[in-house]
Amino acid sequence: MTTHSQFALLGKKRFLPFFVTQLLGAFNDNIFKQSLILAILFKLTISGDRTVLVNLCALLFILPFFLFSALGGQFGEKFAKHKLIRAIKLAEILIMAVGAAGFLLNNLTLMFLALFGMGTHSALFGPVKYSILPAALQEDELVGGNALVEMGTFLAILAGTIGAGVMMSEQTYAPLVATAIVAIATAGYLTSRGIPAAPAALPSLALDWNIFRQSWAILRMGLGQRPAVSRSIVGNSWFWFLGAIYLTQIPAYAKEWLYGDETVVTLILTVFSVGIALGSMLCERLSGRKVEIGLVPFGSIGLTVFGILLWWHSGNFPQTAEAHTWLQVLSYGQAWWVLGDILGIGVFGGFYIVPLYALIQSRTAENERARVIAANNILNALFMVVSAIASILFLTVAKLSIPQLFLVVSLMNIAVNSYIFKIVPEFSMRFMIWLLSHSMYRVEHRGLEQIPDEGAAVLVCNHVSFVDALLIGGAVRRPIRFVMYYKIYNLPVLNFIFRTAGTVPIAGRSEDLLIYDQAFKKIGEYLKNGELVLIFPEGKLTTDGEINEFKAGVTRILEENPVPVIPLALQGLWGSFFSKDPNKGVFRRLWSRITLVAGAPLAPEAATPAVLQAQVGALRGAVR
Repeated sequence: MTTHSQFALLGKKRFLPFFVTQLLGAFNDNIFKQSLILAILFKLTISGDRTVLVNLCALLFILPFFLFSALGGQFGEKFAKHKLIRAIKLAEILIMAVGAAGFLLNNLTLMFLALFGMGTHSALFGPVKYSILPAALQEDELVGGNALVEMGTFLAILAGTIGAGVMMSEQTYAPLVATAIVAIATAGYLTSRGIPAAPAALPSLALDWNIFRQSWAILRMGLGQRPAVSRSIVGNSWFWFLGAIYLTQIPAYAKEWLYGDETVVTLILTVFSVGIALGSMLCERLSGRKVEIGLVPFGSIGLTVFGILLWWHSGNFPQTAEAHTWLQVLSYGQAWWVLGDILGIGVFGGFYIVPLYALIQSRTAENERARVIAANNILNALFMVVSAIASILFLTVAKLSIPQLFLVVSLMNIAVNSYIFKIVPEFSMRFMIWLLSHSMYRVEHRGLEQIPDEGAAVLVCNHVSFVDALLIGGAVRRPIRFVMYYKIYNLPVLNFIFRTAGTVPIAGRSEDLLIYDQAFKKIGEYLKNGELVLIFPEGKLTTDGEINEFKAGVTRILEENPVPVIPLALQGLWGSFFSKDPNKGVFRRLWSRITLVAGAPLAPEAATPAVLQAQVGALRGAVR
């Protein structure tokens, strides 16, 4: 198994130019947008309502996601992705030139035109940005690559917001902003020149220029994917609903509940962004460098818990005659609880969003991936608009305070994700597996690269405990169809996991002939579909820690389905709580280290029960 760090990707040409390009794009977006908002509020001579114009900025930036995401999805399929990115980044220079002219001339119309252009740029860039990752990265790099992108994006947003504030505080703000946005756009184009070739996924695609018809068609395509993908799109958009509410309310929260000045807003934004970055970075380590959707329920739980805690810790903050600076706020113990809650929301938000992006990318057909991501972007924009409407209704009509709004959306998070996890129980199943392998046991892996990335194979393993299947399923990147004794299959709680994972219950021929025959029929179906099937040839749990005689069932499977056989061995499970060791205890082997070892594949004709038993025994060694 590979042991590389996700940060090693930053030294690879197939990732670094893309990473820097997207980071500069997010940075420039936020420098320009925030500078424009500050110019409207503090710099420009305007006769109209400044609040209306600020809200118009938000509308002008998000409207292109509704209008042009579908077009971006089509472009991402039809054209070579590296060339498309370069064209989009070249257009960014022209857009920013218009914005620079707007600042230099104090022309609000030009600024608004450039803002709409940058929204269009982002709407076209989004589908190709996320669809190029699976082509550029290996399977065990996909989570780490997405984590780096999310980290870079949120830190770029933060840096852009702070950078805009610094430049706009100067009297000569106009030439500073004008120079910065054009220079960053130019740098983005230059870095895009280093992105390796990424050919078109569907060059024969006929473009549909009717943006409304195509937007609806692409949205239907995205939500019509297999449930795991379509509900991941919904979960992804829900995250942006939550994120938009928190980010929108932070300035008012800092002013009205912490009695802080602008520096306190920056402090909270920094903590939130660092939390997202930290959670994103931890995803790769916690997921074992595979797309581990078990982290999504974990992230969802954390979002709710820390959202409720933020409500709980708000209120009764000391008030002084003048607004608190960020250093003054940090002198109060209550502020540390509030900032801890915000950091927690960010960290668990990273746990939530990174696996969802990786799942959408990994489980979508290559020739549909850009359009599915376009559908995701359209739905994201819709949810962000709904979040603004919901905030207005809760704060003005329902007369909720900002902390109460945080409480309500935290409780709504339970309802939304309960719906997602009910429709796609794989999320809950993988969470339970992940929790088991990161709480009671420390699982190490050796030789799992012997398991093929594609194609059918039979895996055989010694049977030590009631949770063998869960631990193996959590360690192997590919889904595995387990064959297990039907009485273990029917155990309460575990049965939910086994059913969700497509486990095959089996009984002895003399015990229940119907279950016995149905099991071999189902095994044959799985292998014909190119899946992995794992059996425990002993047919029962060991009662003394030693390997029992392997039964002949594996021979029948291989006669009907001649596929490679890969021996596995579990070390260190004997004596743990879920084994049949008479001397076990609940805490005797808590957090015990166990190892899963894989051996070289065997040809089906050589994989007799005796040979397999010897191979598994050799892999296990003396460690029971």
